[in-house]
Amino acid sequence: MKNHSSARAGYDTFLWYREAAERGDPYAQFNLGLVYKKGQDVARDDTRAFYWMLKAAQQGLAFAQNHLGVMYYNGRGVASNDKEAVRWFRAAALQGEVSAQQNLGQMYKKGRGVARNDETALSWFYRASEQGVASAQTLLGEAYVHGRGVRRNYPLALAWFRKAALQNDASAQLNLGLMYRNGHGVARNDAQALAWYRQAAAQGCAVAQRMVGVAYAEGLGVAPDLLRAYAWLLRAAEQEDGDAQFNLGIMLANGKGVDRDDELAFTWYRRAAESGHALAQYNLGGMYARGRGVPRDEQRALEWYRMAAEQGAPNAQFNVGVMYANGQGVAKDEARAVAWYRCAAEQGDASAQNNLGVMYAHGLGVACDEEVAVSWYRRAAEQGHALAQFNLAGMYGSGRGVARDDQASCMWLTLAAESTELAAASQRKKTELSLTPQAMAAAGEAARRWRAAHAVQARPA
Repeated sequence: MKNHSSARAGYDTFLWYREAAERGDPYAQFNLGLVYKKGQDVARDDTRAFYWMLKAAQQGLAFAQNHLGVMYYNGRGVASNDKEAVRWFRAAALQGEVSAQQNLGQMYKKGRGVARNDETALSWFYRASEQGVASAQTLLGEAYVHGRGVRRNYPLALAWFRKAALQNDASAQLNLGLMYRNGHGVARNDAQALAWYRQAAAQGCAVAQRMVGVAYAEGLGVAPDLLRAYAWLLRAAEQEDGDAQFNLGIMLANGKGVDRDDELAFTWYRRAAESGHALAQYNLGGMYARGRGVPRDEQRALEWYRMAAEQGAPNAQFNVGVMYANGQGVAKDEARAVAWYRCAAEQGDASAQNNLGVMYAHGLGVACDEEVAVSWYRRAAEQGHALAQFNLAGMYGSGRGVARDDQASCMWLTLAAESTELAAASQRKKTELSLTPQAMAAAGEAARRWRAAHAVQARPA
């Protein structure tokens, strides 16, 4: 009986709005538009909602102008039109309507319906922020963090985030946590960061939930607890947070804090990979390549490696190069192998630099050029790559691409032999036969100085 009475009262209100709206009352027109927009006590009808919002907006009602801008922006009840959205947001913003001020700032920030202008966006965010709008305060804080439209200023960013966070704005709480984590505008404090992440996470913010999970996984501001880490990452992953999905995949693939489950790891990697997460695409390629959690399939492995490679992941670029060089999952194509090795090598991937050196040294997929081969071997060798050190030693020992230097060859063989490069130890013994005791001592001293200067462990090939 109560529900029937309530429904009747709601419909009576709708009739009153309609009668007043048809007489030209702008407030009634606005409210009638809202009723149609929300489907409240009447069937939802975006076209009629737009019609009445337009009527009210044309009479200068700021609330209606802002709603009309949103409808143009989202294409509800009318074809999407960013320029019209800007027009109506501006009309409302100039009357002091705070939501319109924020919305107009967003249009300038995104360059939608108007030329992108970070300074103008900032000015509108500031006007809304001064009126206490938490979401605008968060946007203003982000502008100060990233230096968009204003010089970067962490203390001011922190102040605006705090104002919004105290109004329970989840994005501000997350950002405040990140400020504490990074020590931006405040002393680094992992416990404070976690406290703010928790507040945002409790409101369902997926990124904050992931950050809580990471804090538990790494013991940041709290005692390490991998089960709780997994639980928080799962919450974020179920909201399609790609980083959380990727992290779950790692935990499951490695049995870190949970029982190892390759099939479930594969599932989470795939969900993250399908959303464009490059590292997940790389790991998913690895699952296909090794037959972990899924039947082994080199073609699918190559597909996922290539997706990650095209996003610039050097380890994926290296793997794509290897697969083209060996004809795994694709017809052998040494020229393409060289191209992918080069992409990874130029980003500093030592294995790719070594392999690129091999291709130049033997004229595989590229014209033979021993000097270029030496250059790439050297770049990898300087990173501690043992096989590159062995290869560079060979070039010095034979005088290929560089003046023959048995002492330099011995030095690089010494470094390579300290890793798992067993052939280096055998070759060093042969090289030592051609050296004087003084030259051998000098080679050993050169290796010692190299280790001291680089302060890195020898990297296995």
